[in-house]
Amino acid sequence: MRYFIGNWKMFGVPKSIGILSKINSYYEKDKNRNKYRVIITPPYTLIESYSKYFNKKKILIGSQNCYQKEQFSSNTAAISPYMLKSVGAKYTLIGHSDNRKEGDSDMMLKDKVRYAIKKNLKVVFCIGENKTEKKNKKTLSVLKRQLTKVLEKKFNKNNIIVAYEPIWSIGTGKIPTAIELKKTTIYIKTVLKRIFKKNSPAVLYGGSVDGSNVEMFKDIREIDGFLIGGASKSSKKFIDIIKNYYR
Repeated sequence: MRYFIGNWKMFGVPKSIGILSKINSYYEKDKNRNKYRVIITPPYTLIESYSKYFNKKKILIGSQNCYQKEQFSSNTAAISPYMLKSVGAKYTLIGHSDNRKEGDSDMMLKDKVRYAIKKNLKVVFCIGENKTEKKNKKTLSVLKRQLTKVLEKKFNKNNIIVAYEPIWSIGTGKIPTAIELKKTTIYIKTVLKRIFKKNSPAVLYGGSVDGSNVEMFKDIREIDGFLIGGASKSSKKFIDIIKNYYR
C-alpha cells in the first residue's frame, strides 16, 4: 500500500472542498486505486465538514497536529485526540518541523503519539534534519534520536506511519539524491525494526514533492508514499503526482 498525504497547513475555507472533490473523482476511477490511499489534513476548522462529506468516499481526512492530553483539559485553544476523533478525523500528523520549531519536545511528542493511538487515530510521525545537521553529516544520528526518543515497542505499529521530511527541503525545491534517499529510508526502517522488534511501519518521504520529480522516487521501493505540502492545495498538481508515480 502506498500513501499520498496532503498537508494543507494554513490553507482552505469551506468552498475549498472542491479541490478534494476533483481528487476524489480521479481516485474513484483510477485503475490503480487499490494500490494507494489518499489522506488530506486540512486546518481544524474544516475537519468536521470535510469528514462528513467524504464519509462514504475514498479520501480520508486527518489533522495537522493534536494536543498531548487524551480528552479534555484547561489548555486554551488546544485540540485533543478525542476531540479530533469525535469530528471524524482518521489520522493526525505529529512532530512536523513547524511544530517542533514552536516548542514540541520529545516528551510532548511521545504523549501526543500515545494518546492519539489510544483514541485510535493513525499517527503520521514526522522526522527530519535541518540544513546545518545535514552539512555536518549528522542526518542519521538526528533521525535515530527523533525516533528512539518518541516511539516505543508498546505503541501499536499498525497505527504509525513515519514521514521523513528533511527540513532543508521543505518548500525549497531541493531534494535528496536518489542514493541519499534510499540509504536514509533503509536506515529509518532499520531503526524502526529495532524499536518494534518486527517489520517496520510504512516510511514516507516529504519535501518539495511534485509531478516532475515523483518519477525519480518510484524507483526507490523502500519509500511507501509521500507527505505533500504545496502541491496538495491544487487538485491538478496532486493528481499529477499520483499519475506520474504510476505511469
